Amino acid sequence: MTDNRNAEVAYLPPAVPPTNHGHTVAAWVTMIGIMIGSAIAAVGVAVPLVASSGPAAALFWAGIVIVVLANVAGLVLRNMGFGQARPGEEPRREPAAH
Repeated sequence: MTDNRNAEVAYLPPAVPPTNHGHTVAAWVTMIGIMIGSAIAAVGVAVPLVASSGPAAALFWAGIVIVVLANVAGLVLRNMGFGQARPGEEPRREPAAH
């Protein structure tokens, strides 16, 4: 048996509020848009290396536009309540499917 009479008392700090580390609709929409836009821009950069002519500049700028639109969409969704909750606010949640 252990002797707890001389045990040291540990005082723990209050628990931190739970976070979701970006697992929100706003974060997913933003990251998927950035990945798609980056892939399109990368194809636009690589096309001139393979072919002498093609829509390389148009592909590159289309990818950049998609990245910018994804960031704007993420900001709008966050401000609508679908992002990380600010301190003191309750996040908007989708109803659970059963």
